[in-house]
Amino acid sequence: MEVNKEKAGNVICATILTGLYDVNRNEVIEPNDFNKVKAWYDSVSELKINAIIFHNSFSDEVVAKYENSYVSFKKVFFDSRYNANIFRYLVYRHFLQENREIIQNVFVTDITDVVVLKNPFEEEYFKQNTNALFCGDEEKCLDNDWMNDHATHLRNSIREYADFEAIHKKSILLNCGIIGGSISTMLSLMEQLSLLHENYSLTNKSAFTLDMGAFNFIARTQFDSRIIHGKPVNTIFKEYQNNNEDCWFRHK
Repeated sequence: MEVNKEKAGNVICATILTGLYDVNRNEVIEPNDFNKVKAWYDSVSELKINAIIFHNSFSDEVVAKYENSYVSFKKVFFDSRYNANIFRYLVYRHFLQENREIIQNVFVTDITDVVVLKNPFEEEYFKQNTNALFCGDEEKCLDNDWMNDHATHLRNSIREYADFEAIHKKSILLNCGIIGGSISTMLSLMEQLSLLHENYSLTNKSAFTLDMGAFNFIARTQFDSRIIHGKPVNTIFKEYQNNNEDCWFRHK
């Protein structure tokens, strides 16, 4: 899964796994439905950002139609032991491990509800914070009903999780739909997230995907002193802000 060396340096990645039930969106994304990712695709193409779409079912015809000088497609084979929200981190870990020598900076984002408003890699704020973990956030604290339910399996499985929740109960809820930074930061994050999910997600019998709880846990316990979230990284979550020129990404 090596990246084209001509596109090395900075890259934005996203994953679309179709034919699977999405518990967060309460729908199954149909195979070969490019409309779900068209807004994301258009935004990175217009900004001329090197980008990769990892997918499990786009046809050769769709790939040939939409692949361009900036956006490439990589097919992956979904491991059904994991849910789609979690499997992407294993994909990113493998990709970054294989290409650590030629990638400098990377963002990974959701693809059906995120668009890129500005090229983050060209922004001075990004360049000035080379050690930062950039990510999205929400207008709520970690201690909220949805997260408390979402994290039940993690709380029951990881001894330190309850302590983390107590310490960070008033901390802003970080959103894993937008994550970025240098290759060293992002590879470390993806390795830790993947290891957590390999150890604990396979025994998850709850209705929740665990991705938000796992990300907040790893980010807050391992990267807390260097997290940058909210403006200018992302617009206000679910506000559908189209004209916020100060932000790099819109997440709904």
